[in-house]
Amino acid sequence: MSKRILVVGSLNMDMVVQIESMPLVGETILGHGLQYIPGGKGANQACAAAKLGGQTVMLGCVGDDAFGNALIHSLADANVDTHHIEIIESIATGTALIYLNAQGDNSIVVIPGANSLCNIEFLKRYDQDFIDCDILIVQMEIARDAVYYAIERAYELGKTIILNPAPAPMQIPDCILEKLDYITPNENELAKLCNQKCDDIEDIRECARVLLEKGVGDVLATIGEQGSILVNKDGFHHFKTRKVTSVDTTGAGDCFNAAFAVAIAEEKQLSDAILFANCASSIEVTRMGAQTSIPTRNEVDAVISKEFS
Repeated sequence: MSKRILVVGSLNMDMVVQIESMPLVGETILGHGLQYIPGGKGANQACAAAKLGGQTVMLGCVGDDAFGNALIHSLADANVDTHHIEIIESIATGTALIYLNAQGDNSIVVIPGANSLCNIEFLKRYDQDFIDCDILIVQMEIARDAVYYAIERAYELGKTIILNPAPAPMQIPDCILEKLDYITPNENELAKLCNQKCDDIEDIRECARVLLEKGVGDVLATIGEQGSILVNKDGFHHFKTRKVTSVDTTGAGDCFNAAFAVAIAEEKQLSDAILFANCASSIEVTRMGAQTSIPTRNEVDAVISKEFS
């Protein structure tokens, strides 16, 4: 039986504006439309994990409004256990303003809203979810002390811990890093965490070693269309991904993290887990939106069977 995945993190309603190119400072441009799509890094990862076959529980907060209701329903429809998502009165659900250009690249502004109530006190109320889970996934769109508490509690309980450090802080305390089984930054997040440049694969390798020296088990860095890089005590491995035409990169990292967690929950070999994650995110970027673009398990398995068997 697949292990139980607990996702602690943000729930946002994404307001996606399509534009030809990113506006300059002081520039007014015309957009092609506005879409409301369920998002938030935590919710995206929970949704993807469940759609890809993982037994998934979500811990987070939404406001008592139409957006909050829609976000909970989106996760429930994906078979996520949403019973411990709290609906907070007198505060708005978190939102994200996403500007998507013609090349599929995005710029994002997040307004936390109810996500600010996903704090230590909230997490302590649902300690049983930490006890019952096997794998914890956490990101950094909620209060930092709550992120660190979740990691410390999961570590006390002997759980497998995956930190997706997005958005990345300038640093993470060594006492937290040493508790991580996996950290999954993209190249920009890795550069920020290590205060070093990450302009090429060798730079990424050197930055990853900095985190390893601080106690991280495995550094799994995503590098867009070039795939992902794994650095651990056994060495350095570059896993290339499929060549696809990108439509929207929103949520690609979330899909990767969720797929990786599902594969780990199924006790796949590390190389197979990364292949699974790369394939899932390669499908995700060919569609619009975050949760709306997540592939099914059958879709990912079909790609692996056709292109990698």
